[in-house]
Amino acid sequence: MILAKSTRQYVYLGPGHRRIKTISLRQRDRQVQANNTYKNLYMQLEMKMRPAEFIVLSACTMTLTALGIDIMLPAFSQLREHFGLKPDSTDTAKIISFFFMGQVAQIIFGVLSDRFGRLSILRVGFPLYIVGGLAAAFAPSLEIMLAARFVAGMGASAVFMTTIAGVRDRFVGNQMARIMSLIFTIFLFTPIVAPFLGVAILSVSSWKMVFLTPPLFAVIVFLWSLRLEESLPREQRVSLDWISIGQSIRKVIGHRTFLRYTGITTILFTALSSYVASSEHIIGEIYGRPKLFTWIFAGIGLLMSCCTLLNSRLSSRYGARRVIRWLLSIYTVIGALLLLFTFALGDPPDMLLFFTCVALLLAINLAVEPNSSALALEPMGNMAGMASSIYGTSFFFIGAFLGSVISQLMHNSVLPLVLSFFIFGLLTVFLVYSDSRPPGEQTS
Repeated sequence: MILAKSTRQYVYLGPGHRRIKTISLRQRDRQVQANNTYKNLYMQLEMKMRPAEFIVLSACTMTLTALGIDIMLPAFSQLREHFGLKPDSTDTAKIISFFFMGQVAQIIFGVLSDRFGRLSILRVGFPLYIVGGLAAAFAPSLEIMLAARFVAGMGASAVFMTTIAGVRDRFVGNQMARIMSLIFTIFLFTPIVAPFLGVAILSVSSWKMVFLTPPLFAVIVFLWSLRLEESLPREQRVSLDWISIGQSIRKVIGHRTFLRYTGITTILFTALSSYVASSEHIIGEIYGRPKLFTWIFAGIGLLMSCCTLLNSRLSSRYGARRVIRWLLSIYTVIGALLLLFTFALGDPPDMLLFFTCVALLLAINLAVEPNSSALALEPMGNMAGMASSIYGTSFFFIGAFLGSVISQLMHNSVLPLVLSFFIFGLLTVFLVYSDSRPPGEQTS
């Protein structure tokens, strides 16, 4: 039986393309929503781990990525001194960029997770993250540290990718967007706590102990994850051969909805990664207020968490596609105002004005991600592992690479970052409004 979609109705066609029945778009949407609801309930009944514990555990596994970045930012001044760099050097930003670029391994882990399941790849990722973190803490040179950070990023990519794929296995549609928003709400407490934790550790120890904290936390989460059950049944796994892999890749990258929302996430992550990598330099060197770094970074993280929690409620009520349009429109307006203020008031603009706008932009940035990931992965079915790997590789590797380029341009100016916020806002608005489906329509 074939399902054909016209402009106003769905037509069920049998052999010889003979019409069996016709239903309206609204009836079809209700059927899709009912099927999604049934799948969500079925998966929750099948899994022994309760949804609340699953959400918290998923947030902790994803926290490893944030913790591997945010806790280290206060230690950059000691790192410059340790490796003999100039006080205003932006080379320390590479420590963040190389960690992000390690996410390129997601494409490999995605293929393997669709073949061997999520848990086997999850349990490969943890050791890579732990070993890479330990090697970075005791690296004799910056070059070796960057290599170790890349390995740790590879481990984080396996953990991050399998977490998203696991959520996709259990939930779909707006429900997935809501669950991802709840996970991100917990996950985003890391940028609030991590800088203070880094400063506290530095007050009693050295930067090495700061670098050792993420792998030690990973050991705890790894042991907890042993309670997690496989979410990809054996009958839904794909064979590991070049033909199947090629077909899966072609199906994923040939899907316009997937490409559209993956592009949105990649563009926004470029701006986010460039700010995170250079935030310590902006506050400490460009604005000359290094003591305010922890408070500013944590305050922005708090606003991110609140905005992501608000997004989970808005997505449940209005739908992920409608909400993402609202958020990106607001993002672009704020980016335009910040650019206007920078040209009118000078570069850098007033510190309070600049960080107020940046906080709002980054809060919207993180609120958009659960929606864009849900909308990108929703139509992928049993190719969720491959799709998650391509999705993660795109926004982590490409976004981090482009973000590092922007970071290197900000020696004494914030204009490269401000300009990128505005341009990226325009691009994402174009992409999201190029989706011609009505905002309330579900993906079948």
